[in-house]
Amino acid sequence: MIADRPALLVTGGDAPPFSALSGRLGEFLYICAADSGLDTLRSWGLRADLAVGDMDSLADRSLLDGCAEVLAFDRDKDDTDTELGLRELRARGYGPITMAGGGGGRLDHLLALRALLERPSGPDEWLCAGERVVRLEEKRSFVLAVGATVSVFPLSGGASGMRSVGLKWPLDGLSWGSGGFGVSNVAVSSMVTIDPGQRPIFVVLPL
Repeated sequence: MIADRPALLVTGGDAPPFSALSGRLGEFLYICAADSGLDTLRSWGLRADLAVGDMDSLADRSLLDGCAEVLAFDRDKDDTDTELGLRELRARGYGPITMAGGGGGRLDHLLALRALLERPSGPDEWLCAGERVVRLEEKRSFVLAVGATVSVFPLSGGASGMRSVGLKWPLDGLSWGSGGFGVSNVAVSSMVTIDPGQRPIFVVLPL
């Protein structure tokens, strides 16, 4: 993944509070809204560099006038608006991509967003209303409150060779197939380090 042109993709659905992102806005070089993600951006007082989608869920279409660029699609299409946003950002050379929103709502939409983590072109990070999902391809450390819940999931290829520091139940020596996982682990240190081992995994952390 490209690591020097970070972008923010805001989708419809339950989004994190603005306070969870306000301190990070300076790191994003580009902001893309997928359909009603524009509504969320307006509530945050932000403007989109790009809006993509069929705009069928957008509460106020006049918001499109405030976008630097709009890519509108027909409602009868193969890809979701979020997929379109991710694809366009990757095509323009942006990454890592932080996706905000998509919580709540229909279960099939939620499962579709989860499936995007399987794709190399998918989001690197996903911020929901109360949780943060991070896709790990290499060792990474997180600053957390002691006692915070940390859940770990393999992608479809399974997971092996994982290691961890700062978790109550270490990941060292564990091997999971695609149906394995470890939920409700606990941070016993303010610094938690997780090494995904041989294949990418994703972790769910408090927002």
